[in-house]
Amino acid sequence: MWLAALAAAGAAAVRAGTASRVAAAGAAVVVPFALWALAIHGLFFPEGRTVLAELGPARVTAEGLAYAAAFVLRTAALAAVMLAFSLWADVGLLRAALVRRGVPAQLGYVLAATLGLAAAVSDRLRRIREAQEARGLVVRRGPGGRLLAARLQAVPLVLALVDEAGERAVALEARGQSLPGQRTAYRAEPDSPAQRALRWALAAASAAIVASVVVPAIAGAAA
Repeated sequence: MWLAALAAAGAAAVRAGTASRVAAAGAAVVVPFALWALAIHGLFFPEGRTVLAELGPARVTAEGLAYAAAFVLRTAALAAVMLAFSLWADVGLLRAALVRRGVPAQLGYVLAATLGLAAAVSDRLRRIREAQEARGLVVRRGPGGRLLAARLQAVPLVLALVDEAGERAVALEARGQSLPGQRTAYRAEPDSPAQRALRWALAAASAAIVASVVVPAIAGAAA
C-alpha cells in the first residue's frame, strides 16, 4: 500500500512537472529520518533474532532492518503525497473552494497559506544556503558538517516564516478578514464530474479504512 501511494505521488509530481522539487524536499525530510531509524531499529532492535552482524553492544538483525525499512517507507510515502499535493495545488483556487464550501475564511486562508509555504520551503532553503555560502559558509563533509549547515539554515528559515506570518495577519485584519458574514468568491473553481466522483471515492475509502481498524479494536476490547 505504501509503495502504491509513493508511486502515485511520484506519477502526480511528474505530470505536474514538480518531480525534482518533490524529490529534493522529500529527501531533506526522509534521509535524516532514515538514518535515525537505521541507528535505532537496525542496531538496537530488541525483538531481533536473526543476527547479521555484531558491533559491540549493537546487533544488526534482519528483523530490525525490516522494521526500519517499513518505518522509513511509510514516512517517505506520507512526505511524498503531501509535497506532491502542496506543489501541484493552486493555493488561491483551493482557498476559494474551501470558503465556498463553508470553511471559515480564516481557516481556509491558513490551510491554503500552509500549502503555499510548504511549496516555497525548498526554494527558501536554496536562497538561504546561497546567501550563507556567499558570506563564506563552508559545509564540511560528513554528517557533522551537514547537521551544522542544516541548523544554520533552519534558524533564518523559521524566523522568516514567522515574520511573514505576522505581515499576512496584519494584512488580513486590514482587509476585514476577521469581520463576520458571508464571503463572496469572485473566482470560479473547476469541478468536473470526475473530480467529484474521486472525492466521494476517497471519502468512502477513508471511512472504510478507519472502520476496519476501529471496529475490530472496539469489538476486541468489549470481548
